[in-house]
Amino acid sequence: MQLFLSHLESPLGDLLLVSDAQQNIRALEFADHKARLHRLLREHYGSTELVDAPAPDEIAQPLARYFSGELDVIKSLPTATAGTDLQRRVWAALRLIPVGASTTYGKLAKELGFDDPRAAIDIGAANGANPIAIVVPCHRVIASNGDLKGYAWGLHRKRWLLEHEKATPASPGGPQTATLPGF
Repeated sequence: MQLFLSHLESPLGDLLLVSDAQQNIRALEFADHKARLHRLLREHYGSTELVDAPAPDEIAQPLARYFSGELDVIKSLPTATAGTDLQRRVWAALRLIPVGASTTYGKLAKELGFDDPRAAIDIGAANGANPIAIVVPCHRVIASNGDLKGYAWGLHRKRWLLEHEKATPASPGGPQTATLPGF
């Protein structure tokens, strides 16, 4: 499978964008996590050929505008991911969390139809395997007590993204949580 690798700058560090010929985002990774990118590409697609290419304007411009404060502009960016059925369900649900809101692992599990409280662990694992930073906003999922918990790209980035989106978990009265439409 041939995919295209582009480099983008962001306030959180350089990004590695992997896209396909149809200009779908296959992965968006922080450059300091390049090994993670290659591991996920192998797990999801097997053998891939990464060809250096300029970032497609249809992806680069909305990402730049997001970082400039136009927060909703990335929600229509096209993505295409492999992964298990559960992972893809979780990643689709993440895209439904509105900007400025957050949800919890447990609430996300319930909204996906899981009644077992331990399902939050599986949801957290799927969240952690998300190959598309920012656009598939796994940073909007926090612990039920308001703690940020893990983030594959570092808690400092998760905190920055939530503050950028005005979804600061440490706000008085706790985080603003979202109910996902369609669940």
